Order: sequence, then structure tokens, then C-alpha cells
Amino acid sequence: MKYQQLDNLESGWKWQYLIHRHREGLVITRHLDQLISEEAVNLLLQLEHQPTQVVEWINQHMNPALDKQLKQSIRARRKRHFNAETLHTKKKSIDLEYSAWKQLVTYAQNQQLTLSDAISHLINATTDTAQYRQQMHAVKDDLRRLLATD
Repeated sequence: MKYQQLDNLESGWKWQYLIHRHREGLVITRHLDQLISEEAVNLLLQLEHQPTQVVEWINQHMNPALDKQLKQSIRARRKRHFNAETLHTKKKSIDLEYSAWKQLVTYAQNQQLTLSDAISHLINATTDTAQYRQQMHAVKDDLRRLLATD
């Protein structure tokens, strides 16, 4: 496996995932009785900094329907964690207005590029245009000076 499993770290992620799902209103316990379910959730809330007990809680109380989603979430989190160690694999984000994002997506699809490649292409095109303008401006100035001296 490419990404090493770190039990203490991952149990914290599992705890966060379950608490997040609980706050969203999902049933995170396998218990049908509301009172037992609430007690189990309260126990989970107390286990935030006890990784081995979080794993035990999951084995005893977690809703089996969440098992696959939890594993997928942890696998993705593990990948992001290890990819963040090097600059070239670390995920970067930019804040775009929806309309700008939509235009970028349309441009990328038309050019058959990824979004990252489309951004690089647009930046390079802008840089090239600026350099071309500078060169043309220099040529025009040279021509004016030449014509003025005659």
C-alpha cells in the first residue's frame, strides 16, 4: 500500500467524521432505541482523545450503513495527508467566483485541457502578449526616432 496507516491519527479522523455526521442529523449508531443511541453518542463525544477506545466504540456502536463511507473518507483523508508532505503533490486551492469558474471550465473543455493546464495556458498567453506588445512598442519608437532624424 502506498500510504501508511497511522492508527492514532486515523482514529481522530474517524471520530471527526462520526461527529460531523451526527451533527448533520444522520444516525451514526446501530441502536434502534433512542435512549441507548444518545448514550452511545455521548460516550463517543467523550472519547475524542482516546484513539483505542474510539475504534472499540466503532466496533460496538457504529451504524453498519456508515462503514463503507467511513472507510472511503479515511482513505481519501490518508491520501491527502501524505500528498501534503511534498509541494508538487499537495492540493492547492484558489477562490473563484462561480461565473469565472464556469468560463474556465468551458475554455478548458474547448481546448481539451485540465483546469490547471488551462490556467497555465492563459497565463502564458497573457505573458506572451505582453512581451509582444513591448517589442512592438520598442520597434515603433525606433521607427519614430529614425524618421525624426531624417
